[in-house]
This record gives sequence, structure tokens and C-alpha cells, in this order.
Amino acid sequence: MIPEWLVPTILTIITAATPLVFAAVGEAVAEKSGVLNLGVEGMMVIGAFAAFAVGVSSGSAILAILAGAAAGLLMALIFGVLTLYLMSNQVATGLALTIFGLGLSALLGYGFVGKTFGGLPKLDIPGISEIPVIGPIFFGQDFLVYLSVAAVIGVNWFLFKTRSGMLVRAVGENHEAAHSIGYSVTLIRLGAVLFGGAMAGLGGAYLSIVYTPLWVENMTAGRGWIALALVVFASWRPWRAFFGAYLFGGITIIQLHAQGLGIDIASQFLSMLPYLATIVVLVLISRDTTKVQLSAPACLGKNFHASG
Repeated sequence: MIPEWLVPTILTIITAATPLVFAAVGEAVAEKSGVLNLGVEGMMVIGAFAAFAVGVSSGSAILAILAGAAAGLLMALIFGVLTLYLMSNQVATGLALTIFGLGLSALLGYGFVGKTFGGLPKLDIPGISEIPVIGPIFFGQDFLVYLSVAAVIGVNWFLFKTRSGMLVRAVGENHEAAHSIGYSVTLIRLGAVLFGGAMAGLGGAYLSIVYTPLWVENMTAGRGWIALALVVFASWRPWRAFFGAYLFGGITIIQLHAQGLGIDIASQFLSMLPYLATIVVLVLISRDTTKVQLSAPACLGKNFHASG
């Protein structure tokens, strides 16, 4: 006998994990190129606002998704120009971008508070979607869930099976060597940063048009920071980031179900579980600094100055 709560719980875990998958996989590509972008949270929240605003204004889910990705990409372009061309500090610029994104989205989104969006249609295959357990989980999701899975597979293949992916990893490991044999370190890194921004924007779009199809200030609620932690947790490998996202998504949903079941634990403690888990994971990872150093790109966070 299958418990009645199993399928709804798995479905909610998928919706909680999907925005983390987008953001973490995009950031993994950026960091593989040697760029540390701490502005993921700001990119996600701007993507969330842009997707919701365009979705409500146009009524088109496709335009909403594209707007979210474009907004994240635009924020990444700002970050890329400042860090790759003007040589600003990557950590400080990323933090500033997050603060800017949170403030700008709150300002622009004021007029959209209280409005709702119809969400994305679910894939419905007659006869298959009705199969117990398997049907709704694998054949009853929306387009962005399938896109997140495809992105993980595609990015993993790109980074480790293609020449272009090898170049991204090369500039992350030794940008001087890559430059010396004629490759444009700056352009390769800019492409990786823009991809990461678009993915963060898609994660934000999922939050505002699917997960909670309405607009509220600071609706990302720290998910950008969790995505950054997932990249380290996954040792900069996209498929590990995928499973890590579902682990954190599960923790998020467990605390919601615990509150619904009336478990006698302070709701504030349950609400902080995902963030507490993030801290615990980072502490455990940092205990083995040698492993982290071997996994991390050697030039991560280092600005490249072309010589000659």
C-alpha cells in the first residue's frame, strides 16, 4: 500500500529543488571558468520579478520564462563587465549585485504585489500520466522541470566531453597558460558568467510563475546562497549539484510537512532547517581543505590581467 502523502510530498520536493538546480548548475559553469559570482541571489530575484511582471502583463508563460532568463543574463553582464574588464573585486562586486538586485526588484515590484499568475501547464499524456506514483512524478511536470534535468545532462556533457567545455575548465585552472596559446580568457569567462546569469534568472522565474505564482519582496529568501553552497558541496560537478538541490529541497519540504502535522517544535526552528543544513554541510566540507582545494578551479576568484 502506497501512503497517500508520498506522491504529493515528492511533487513538492521537485518544485522546491528546481530553482536550486537552475542556479547551482549555472554557477558551476561560471566557477569552472574561474569566476566567483556571489551575485546569484540578486540575479535570481531580478529574474523572478521580470518573469512575473512580463507574465502578468502579457499572459504568456513563454515570454515570462524568456524575460526571467534575459533579466538574469543582463545582471550577469553587469557583473562580467565590472570584474572581467574593469577588474573590480569579484567578491565585493557579487555582494553589491545581490544588494542591488534585492533593492531594485522591491522597488519595481511594488505595483505587482497582490497579483497572481496562472502558472505553467503540466505535461499530460493520456493513459501514462495516470499511472500510480510514476505517472504524476515523471509525466506530470511542467516544462521548466524537464528543462532543469536537461540542463544538468547538457552542462555535464559540455564541460567534460566537448572541446569548448575543456576550454572553460582550462581558463579556470590556469588562465595564463590558456592565454599563452591564443585563447581569449576574458571572452570565455564572460560567456560562462552570462550562462550562469541566465540560469539563475530561470531559477527565479520558476519561483514567481510556478512555485508561488505571485510576487512578494525578497521571494528568493536566500536560495541564491544555498545554490552557491551546493556548487562547493557538489565539488563543481553539475550532476552532484542536481542531487544536492533535491536534498535541500527535501529538507525544505520536510519542515513544511512537520508544521502541518503539528509536531511540537517551534516553527521558527523548522523554517531555518534548510539554512542550518547549508551551514552544516559547508562546515563538514571545510574540514577537508585538501580535497576542496583539489576540486576547486585553481584560478577561482582571480582576476586575469592580459600581458603583452
